[in-house]
Amino acid sequence: MSLPKLRVGVDIGGTFTDLCILDDEGIVAIGKALTTHAEPAAAVEALLRDTLAAHDLDPASVSTVVHGTTLVTNALIERKGARTALITTEGFRDVVEMAREHRYDLYDLELELPRPLVPRHLRFGVRERILADGTAVAALDTDHLARLAVELARAGIEAVAVSFLHSYRNPAHERLAREVIAEVAPGMEIALSSEVNPEIREYERTSTTIANVYVQALVDDYLADLRHRLRRLGLRHDPLIMLSNGGVATVDTARRFPIRMLESGPAGGALGAVAFGRAADRPDQMAFDMGGTTAKLCTVEDGRPLVTHTFEVDRVYRLRAGSGLPVRAPVIDMIEIGAGGGSIARVDPLGLLTVGPDSAGSEPGPVCYGRGGTACTVTDADLVLGYLDPESFLGGRMELDAAAASRAIEEQIAEPMGITVPEAAWGVHATVNENMAAAARVHAVERGQDPRRLALFVSGGNGPLHGPGVARALGSPAVIAPPAAGVLSALGFLSAPMSIDLVSSWHAELSTVGTERARELFAAMERDGTAILRDSGVADGEMSHTRSLEMRFVGQGSEIEVPVPPVGPNWHAQVRRNFAEHYRLRFGDVAPRDVAVEVLTWRLTTRGPEPDARLRLRPTGDSRDALIGHRAAYFPQSGGYVDTPVYDRYLLAPDSVLRGPALVEEREATLVLAPGMRCRVGKDGGIVIELRPEEAP
Repeated sequence: MSLPKLRVGVDIGGTFTDLCILDDEGIVAIGKALTTHAEPAAAVEALLRDTLAAHDLDPASVSTVVHGTTLVTNALIERKGARTALITTEGFRDVVEMAREHRYDLYDLELELPRPLVPRHLRFGVRERILADGTAVAALDTDHLARLAVELARAGIEAVAVSFLHSYRNPAHERLAREVIAEVAPGMEIALSSEVNPEIREYERTSTTIANVYVQALVDDYLADLRHRLRRLGLRHDPLIMLSNGGVATVDTARRFPIRMLESGPAGGALGAVAFGRAADRPDQMAFDMGGTTAKLCTVEDGRPLVTHTFEVDRVYRLRAGSGLPVRAPVIDMIEIGAGGGSIARVDPLGLLTVGPDSAGSEPGPVCYGRGGTACTVTDADLVLGYLDPESFLGGRMELDAAAASRAIEEQIAEPMGITVPEAAWGVHATVNENMAAAARVHAVERGQDPRRLALFVSGGNGPLHGPGVARALGSPAVIAPPAAGVLSALGFLSAPMSIDLVSSWHAELSTVGTERARELFAAMERDGTAILRDSGVADGEMSHTRSLEMRFVGQGSEIEVPVPPVGPNWHAQVRRNFAEHYRLRFGDVAPRDVAVEVLTWRLTTRGPEPDARLRLRPTGDSRDALIGHRAAYFPQSGGYVDTPVYDRYLLAPDSVLRGPALVEEREATLVLAPGMRCRVGKDGGIVIELRPEEAP
């Protein structure tokens, strides 16, 4: 008798490590455990071992493991990467310090700017020069470079980023530099900007290359450890790694370009929203993922999450755009808000209640965890409000201290503000909801979407708990809480295809671009993408390629990405029409007349087939047993605490209808239905809350 093939998704977050196991029929098992920051692969091994054993599943039957992690993000924020040097064209070593000469707050006289990953005394210029058209006018001084590399190795430098001027047009000098460095310093990690980010703009290209090599050894060690631990459990296959663009790649590809793993965890939540939306014929929605440390939101249009190619890491000022280090890599376009279960609540000097963006994380965590945390958090407030069961948190493996949470809120919020503990707890809950709704509203509007027409798809350990409140503040028509919402990122990983993004810079007016040259550029990227996916086991006939250009009017300082067809007859006219339409959608009818259009960057994405993953929940018992008790929960519209029915999510049959107030519990999350709300369980186990107009603000 053959064993069923199992597919496993694992996501390491800032507070919890999540796991989901699928077979051909749907969700088999889910799990959640506190993240072990000192040794992150240890939590993966322990959680997978325990979950397989608890459900009597054979490790040998696991055919696929897809893994996402915050390791890269945390290493950059905490500055725990390799000791890194930068080698660049002579005279350009301060590019990463001067940045864009942009101030994210014009009126702050004590503005704090992000520190480069490489300090000035480890940034070096060497003689070489390539012009913007790719012509080499000064040869690379290899003797000087060799002496420099030897000195760096002796000084304990572990990694080198090489970023020469205009190497995106001609990478010959960077490739020669790698040969020279590797010969005299064979143990050195080396990253070339022409491979990591072959795009115009020196600051972003150099910053991205530094970040990539800064974490490369760390990622190498981690992935080797993960491989070893999975083999020790009895798994036969290497894991696949979730990338920030919504695709997966082999371990070898991820090790070469670890910067592409930067936002791999949040990408899973967006992919889960896409997969459930596709099954329910819901192509447009907002995906909202609230975990223990942050909340993320992205817009899904026509069944795909929006993707951007610029991201900032280690922002120094309240997540303000422009205050972080830029990274040029394809990432799902989402906004990140410093609002999670661990977000710290306090009364500010003006006597106002504020929540976040700082977080207690998992170590020490909220006060109710009993792990040494002293600052009251959103989770403490939710526990005091009765939304969380102190005895069933994490399936009963972790008991929460409600009395300690209540005392912390009383001392830190209620007494300073002169209100009761329940009022203070509700204030924390409502404040974080409003903060997230305000950020989500701006994010949607900036992308041309009206949040009042988009359903809110909620996930993460705190998404179902806070999602209905956020949706009401936004005026959204509905809330969708999928099965296994608390581990949806891990579940979403299993719906991701093999994918790789390639880029090439060639700056030219569109009218001067010959069709043969355009065809050659895209063909070269297509060959590279095909080779990478072929090495990953994808057959040529199963691959697809999508093309886009970053374009602007001549004289503009920024560009927009425009999808384009394969090069063929009337290609220029089609590209110009696509640009005009996307420009109009983005900015309105303000396009200048009789101004030429230029192309800066050429992009191609190669994808494998969509996995056949059934993201659905199979009821495990009789729906008549779904009501498992009652608990006092606080609802201000009902005047305070209400004796509220509690339902077991796993026992609710499709087409079941519930009316608020109600609490729907699963092992990793709780859905809160306020009085007046009504929901229905879908065929896939997802719960849809239709918000009536009078329930919207």
